[in-house]
Amino acid sequence: MIGGELLRSMKVFGSAQGVRAVRSAWRRRRADASGLPPRGPERARVPGLAVGAEAAPGGGTVRFARSSLRVCVSSGGTVFWAWDGAGPLPSYALAGEAPDPDPRACLEPDTEGGWRIVSERVTVTVSRHGAVELRTPGGVMLRRDLPPRWWEPVAERPAGSGAVGSGGARWVQRSEVPADARFFGLGGRSAGPRLRDGWYRLWNTDPGGRFGPGDDPLSLTMPVQFVVSDAGTHLAFHDNSWDGLVTLAEGEEGAGSGHDRPGTSEVRMTGGPLRCWVVVGTPARVLHGWAALTGAPALPPSWALGPQHARWGFGSAREVRRVVAGYRERGLPLSALHLDIDHYDGHRVFTVDRERFPDLPGLAEELREQGVRLVSIVDPAVKAEPGDPVHDGGAAVDAFVRDARGEVVRGVVWPGECVFPDFTDPAVREWWGGLYEERLRQGFAGVWHDMNEPVSFAPFGDPTLPLSARHALEGRGGDHREAHNVYGLAMTRAGYEGLRRLRPDERPFVFSRSGWAGMQRYGGTWSGDVATGWPGLGASLALVLGLGLCGVPYSGPDIGGFDGSPSPELFLRWYQLGAWLPLFRTHAAIDAGRREPWEFGPEVLEHARVALAERERLRPYFTTLARLARMTGAPYVRPVWWGTPEDRGLRDCEDAFLLGDALLVAPVLTRGADRRAVPLPRGRWYDTATGRAYEGPGQVLLDAPLSRVPVLARAGAVLPVRGEGGGTLLEVWAPAEGRTGGGLVVRDTGDGWEPAAIERYQSRLVDGRVVVERVTDDGVEEAGLPVVVRGR
Repeated sequence: MIGGELLRSMKVFGSAQGVRAVRSAWRRRRADASGLPPRGPERARVPGLAVGAEAAPGGGTVRFARSSLRVCVSSGGTVFWAWDGAGPLPSYALAGEAPDPDPRACLEPDTEGGWRIVSERVTVTVSRHGAVELRTPGGVMLRRDLPPRWWEPVAERPAGSGAVGSGGARWVQRSEVPADARFFGLGGRSAGPRLRDGWYRLWNTDPGGRFGPGDDPLSLTMPVQFVVSDAGTHLAFHDNSWDGLVTLAEGEEGAGSGHDRPGTSEVRMTGGPLRCWVVVGTPARVLHGWAALTGAPALPPSWALGPQHARWGFGSAREVRRVVAGYRERGLPLSALHLDIDHYDGHRVFTVDRERFPDLPGLAEELREQGVRLVSIVDPAVKAEPGDPVHDGGAAVDAFVRDARGEVVRGVVWPGECVFPDFTDPAVREWWGGLYEERLRQGFAGVWHDMNEPVSFAPFGDPTLPLSARHALEGRGGDHREAHNVYGLAMTRAGYEGLRRLRPDERPFVFSRSGWAGMQRYGGTWSGDVATGWPGLGASLALVLGLGLCGVPYSGPDIGGFDGSPSPELFLRWYQLGAWLPLFRTHAAIDAGRREPWEFGPEVLEHARVALAERERLRPYFTTLARLARMTGAPYVRPVWWGTPEDRGLRDCEDAFLLGDALLVAPVLTRGADRRAVPLPRGRWYDTATGRAYEGPGQVLLDAPLSRVPVLARAGAVLPVRGEGGGTLLEVWAPAEGRTGGGLVVRDTGDGWEPAAIERYQSRLVDGRVVVERVTDDGVEEAGLPVVVRGR
């Protein structure tokens, strides 16, 4: 898997890098051979029959012959269940304490020797064999988790004494969902957003320089399933960071003898606790509950909602100035430029190549005067070189991961032989966060974390740290089997908290290639090294949609793909898609073709200019969506079924999306297409290019010339846009006769922590005239902003 980056590394640094990687891979294999406990005889275990129960607030504990099950319903309707004494804490996913239990929910006997908990939003039943079933208040089944099975060493502790992170037993949990259900989520999956039948590994993995729709896993996996069916929507999160495998199979209605065959999900984990959270409700309510559980998404600074340009291989301050001047001279807006590892001195983190960038703070100030921020890459690997300030500082505080023998673990990354900070140690996170002061002194306004799966180049085996490597895990202690998947999350926390301490008056801008459930608290992510090609373009949208349903609203792809040279048509279609996504950034590898819009000819340049102008016009709308994401957990980019999950046709749509509630975007993802079918949710929709109205639900065929992609606006929608003079105005799309509409607006309060209020507007027809009013606690009043009516 890592072969692409290893080969590219050898091209850049020579064959010595390859020799180091081979030695590192052998060291890793030897370390695990001696440092991991040998797998001896195992015994299988199932819960057995229920033998009793004890009530507790929100639920209680059901005791079985060979295990125990704790079930608790929170006051918000979220359900937690766990086996073998596991509790909700400690957890890297949760934002704080577990939610308060619902005082009205209580454990009571059910039929056939089982138990049940009845609450306002969900009913939970536990069978006498240990199956956990969730039903709607109307009695319709949402999810049934069958009795689990464990495989534990013969000498393992007695059942029921399990603890978080204790490892030991492998387990499998099989679940059933309605036959019509569709699966989404599991982090960043290039084959999504709808997850077909097959298996999906839960192990953050660098795909090695490029990936397409058939590659799995990628850099950001999560044990988070988002399930949509006629019965309702729910999110299921198995809070366990160990290596795992999820096998999905969609159901079939009327299968066999006329009975439905349910959809199934089977989660297999190599160790760790068996505990699960389930959030039920509408899609909006589910993600609001998920954000309440795992934390509100970080709010990016306002400039991070604008167009950004990156490249591995700018190579010098002169080239940076040339690219920025290219945007300025052609009248193209640019908010940020990203520097990759080539600006480092010997690719060592927190350094600068003084020959190529003799005055980086001066360059940053020069660009900021032009409205362009600099963003720096930050890798976790530290060159293992005494005398290097970062290495010596880390060694002084015992910051680096050690093996089972107590020796510092060494791997190979871009600087050569490297050591790796243990971000699961709070003291190490504080030390690492303080290092970002150097980035701020250099003039950087934000950072992007790379290679933090974590990666260690290897020609064979798993390209990461030894599984036996030891980690602090917040003082509990453990090894890399448990720490691997949360390594990127913990690093992002270190960077975010460090920047917040160092620059308390500004919101940090951090996004990370790898992460885990809850990473939205500290920033966003991007696709990683998506392959240049039409399949990679489709994968770009799949990743953004899937991550949004896992609670990470701010993300985007490498526009144009990471490797190779896109054709002018492919680059333009990718650029047009990116203009409607939260993170709008071009990026490419050091040996790839250019990604500046003018490099693809005058026609592409003009069409890219149109896409950029529309992005800038909609900046107030993106600002509103960013604020709403923080307040509610709702992603900017949403599946077309977001408001109507009961529409089965929309559930299967993967090539269009909603941007907020107001807009439906239908990007062109296939070569040579100049028309495309667009699915419509119910209601009236206007083609924003022609003003023509269409009624949904249904499907329409719209023109998609090279100059644009189809975008439709919901009738009655009120959205904030930027006027010609730079001020904010309200764009309203005429409501249908007899109907009303509306929208939310959150004003831009700058890049600090100033609170922002939600303004509510409604639209209606009065004597054939569109009226827009602001809704307040005291009633309605004039809009207070200029209004432009469209669609009539």
